[in-house]
Amino acid sequence: MKLMKQMAILVLLIGMMQGVNAQTRVVKVYPKHGTVVTALVKPKVIVHKRSKFYFADGVWYRANRRGYVVTSAPVGLRVKTLPRARKVVVVKGKRYYRYRGITYQKRRGHFYVVTL
Repeated sequence: MKLMKQMAILVLLIGMMQGVNAQTRVVKVYPKHGTVVTALVKPKVIVHKRSKFYFADGVWYRANRRGYVVTSAPVGLRVKTLPRARKVVVVKGKRYYRYRGITYQKRRGHFYVVTL
């Protein structure tokens, strides 16, 4: 009888732990291209061909009179680092990095936006 009580308590604890894990899951929804937001939190500012681009929370933006509009990064844009969630892709023996639909190639210590 004592063993059955211990097993019941163990099953109850495991069930509670799984319930806690399910409640802490966060799902991020990224905006579509063309979406305008009024403020960015700690964006990185990248200047490319005299135009400013903003990178915040994995999304590229350009400033306009209404705020910041979601855009894709232009080919040739250079960044020092990529988020850890990037994926490595090998095409024709060359290593590329993909993050949020944008492809980068590492050259001379920087990551450059490229097209495949």
